[in-house]
Amino acid sequence: MSNSVIDLRSDTVTRPGKAMRDAMYQAAVGDDVWGEDPTVIQLESRLAEMSGKAAGLFLPSGTQSNLVALLSHCQRGDEYIVGQDAHTYRYEGGGAAVLGGIQPQPMLMEASGELDLEQVEALIKPDDFHFARTRLLALENTVHGKVLSPDYIRQASEFCEDHNIGLHLDGARLFNAVVKTGCQLADYTRPVDSVSICLSKGLGAPVGSVLLGNHEFITNARRWRKVTGGGMRQAGILAAAGLYALEHHIDRLADDHRRAAWLAEQLKDNGYSLTPPQTNMIFLEAENLPRKALSDWLEKHGVMADCLGRDHIRLVTHLDISDTDIERVAEVFTEFTRQHRL
Repeated sequence: MSNSVIDLRSDTVTRPGKAMRDAMYQAAVGDDVWGEDPTVIQLESRLAEMSGKAAGLFLPSGTQSNLVALLSHCQRGDEYIVGQDAHTYRYEGGGAAVLGGIQPQPMLMEASGELDLEQVEALIKPDDFHFARTRLLALENTVHGKVLSPDYIRQASEFCEDHNIGLHLDGARLFNAVVKTGCQLADYTRPVDSVSICLSKGLGAPVGSVLLGNHEFITNARRWRKVTGGGMRQAGILAAAGLYALEHHIDRLADDHRRAAWLAEQLKDNGYSLTPPQTNMIFLEAENLPRKALSDWLEKHGVMADCLGRDHIRLVTHLDISDTDIERVAEVFTEFTRQHRL
């Protein structure tokens, strides 16, 4: 077997190729805090146009983009309703509560990744000074590789309008949903009040997310970006990578989905329990697996996976993974099954 390591821990581990690095090297730059970086402006305008939004704001990370969105929608003492396993609640350090005094109201997610809107309605607080003020519903797409449909997003938007609350979409892997469904980006983004789109998950840029909304929202968000330390100077070097990714790395997400589906079939045939993936993420049921032994085995054979940090074992395909790599991973798992008589 090859000595090279196959890293399936996440689609954030990709490294920019020569063409992307060349685009970064050649980027026209200015001071973005002064609003003078032409490449940042181009990136923000490009995604605003694609999403049907009025304006965009380039931020260093998806976590900061989501945080700035929550700070822009809510005041201290307000709350947002969110899925129990959503990234904005579970994996972002409690930033909205710590830095914004914003109370999360988590709820169970459906197996599809949706939030039951009847249950959401039951969680909206009455207009009473005893309660935090419900100001926002936060959704995520994709959710652990599962795709929310444009129809559901529209239903959620109509629900939020009826109840006078905002709707934010954490679209960290939204282009995976776009490619899976064959929809346009705007089919997902027009109905929401704000959306955060990550450029370093799946799309292969080294860093950066863009927050999108109307002009008033983005003006407010720009202030919160500064407050939270997200103002950058000659950021066009980074924005150029995002522009390159938008031009070259969207359609190819279908290859990631295809490879994940093929690997899942091989694993299932070898006795591993899993739900067929919709996009680029495979989650193996870990209850009956010797997780430490599997982790050690994979490491020994040059495969990296998220084996010990979650309820499931997660495998994520991305642009640095080839068909040959996936075949090798299947062989490694198959041999582990034989050795341990699973």
